Amino acid sequence: MKRRVLFVCTANSARSLMAEALLREMAGDQFEVASAGTQPEKPHPMAIQVLEEAGYSVDGLHSKPLADLEGEHWDYVITLCEKASQECGTVCQPAQQIAWDFPDPVPAGRHATFALTLKEIRERIGLFTLVHRKQTGMKPENFDPVSIFKALGDELRLAALMLIREQKKLCVCELTEALDIPQPKASRHLATLRDAGLLDTERQGQWVYYSLSPRLPHWLLRVLDETSEGNPTLIKTELERLAAMTDRPVVRFI
Repeated sequence: MKRRVLFVCTANSARSLMAEALLREMAGDQFEVASAGTQPEKPHPMAIQVLEEAGYSVDGLHSKPLADLEGEHWDYVITLCEKASQECGTVCQPAQQIAWDFPDPVPAGRHATFALTLKEIRERIGLFTLVHRKQTGMKPENFDPVSIFKALGDELRLAALMLIREQKKLCVCELTEALDIPQPKASRHLATLRDAGLLDTERQGQWVYYSLSPRLPHWLLRVLDETSEGNPTLIKTELERLAAMTDRPVVRFI
């Protein structure tokens, strides 16, 4: 049975909405997720923007008052700011109360601040899901061949993955240029590849870069190597478009 997680912050306009979207896509097979605010406002446009840019679905995301949800059963109540933690007290008992404290990106109003908050929350949720797996005895990450080949069974997704394999790291703007598709479409395909465990993301400055996951099993790396070697023209056109890109961002390899 899925555990139920409620994220809470003051306005439910940025941090808790980000956390809801992230956990739903990162571990929606393990958790039912919602978010709420002690003083809810409308979702902040920049919070929605950075989620979409990183390839996360924002369907159904909306701000809600805590009072509408605290009567339900929750396994975890996670507050994302000190103010919400103090105001919530011990709501939704007997839920496990967890207090995280992330600075509110709204006062700064800068894209980079929202993007950094998203990155930090994603890292914390990654740790949360890892601890949950250990506590419940769940098996470690499994690269199921059926799921992998379903993700790769699309011409654009296969081309994107092979481009990233060839170039080591690429951002969405580079992939939209190479694949000749709109940014939202590229982000959706990248999200599918990431959700299958094939890609990792890393922010450098204003750009989110995609790279092959370092956790890919050897059998899958061999498949990608042999696909490239056996099909030398597979991404020839895409690489030419990428090489012709005049305003290409500069990536630092760390």
